[in-house]
Amino acid sequence: MKRIQQMMLAAQVWNDTRGQDLIEYALMAGFVAVAAGAIMPGVSDNISQIFSKISSSLGNAASQGS
Repeated sequence: MKRIQQMMLAAQVWNDTRGQDLIEYALMAGFVAVAAGAIMPGVSDNISQIFSKISSSLGNAASQGS
């Protein structure tokens, strides 16, 4: 019974598309940042620092959540 419930939950999570827009916007922001870094080399250091801060924040949030 528990296995069936887990499979149903996995199917619900797989079919849930509510966060799809957020992921698409994040990918677009990443592409814009990479393009800006390629066009303006002076900005690439600032972009790198921003992504490092985001990465460390997400890492901290993930370690607190588990």
